[in-house]
Amino acid sequence: MTQKQTKNEFWAWFKAIGLAVIFTMGVRYFILSPVVVKGASMEPTFETGDKVIVNKVGPRISNYNRFDVIVFETKAAEHYIKRIIGIPGDHIAYKDDVLYINGKAFDEPYLTEYKEGLLDKGDFTYDFTLEEQLGEMTVPEGHYFVLGDNRRQSIDSRSSNIGFVSKDKILGTAGFVLWPFERLGSKH
Repeated sequence: MTQKQTKNEFWAWFKAIGLAVIFTMGVRYFILSPVVVKGASMEPTFETGDKVIVNKVGPRISNYNRFDVIVFETKAAEHYIKRIIGIPGDHIAYKDDVLYINGKAFDEPYLTEYKEGLLDKGDFTYDFTLEEQLGEMTVPEGHYFVLGDNRRQSIDSRSSNIGFVSKDKILGTAGFVLWPFERLGSKH
C-alpha cells in the first residue's frame, strides 16, 4: 500500500467515525435519550435502576396526553419520571381512592397490580382536590398535573416543590425499559 493510499484510507475512516459520532450525538440529544430511574415513586411500572428510553420527538410533534409517562426537569435541575394525570383545563380530585377528572371517575389500570399487593388495604391515593393542593381550580394552560404510580411514596404535583409541570420542562415520554434485560420492553 502506498503512502497516498494509506492517507486516503485514514481519512475515509476518520470521516466515517466522525459521522457516526455526530449521528449518535444527534439522536441522543434530539430524538432518544436514556434516563436511569431513581427511587420507588413509579413502582411497579418502573423500578429503581431501570434504564428507560425517553422519546423526545413524538410528543413535540403532537401533544402530551393524559396518562403518558414523562420525564421532566425540576426546579432543582433533577429529572423526575411521573405520569400525567391532568392536562390544561382539567379539574383533578381524588375521593375514596378514585380519580375524578372534571367530575368524571376514571379507571387507573396501571395501579391495580400494586394496590392488590398492599397488606394494609387503606387508601392508595389520599383524598384531595386541585384547589386544596395547589390553590387552583384547573390545570393552567401550558402545564400538567403529574403523579407517581406509587402514590404513597411519590413527590409529585401534590407537593408545592413540584406543583404543575410546565410543558417547556418536559424532556419527553418514557415507555420502554432498556435495562435490566429481565425487564426489557414497553411499559405503560
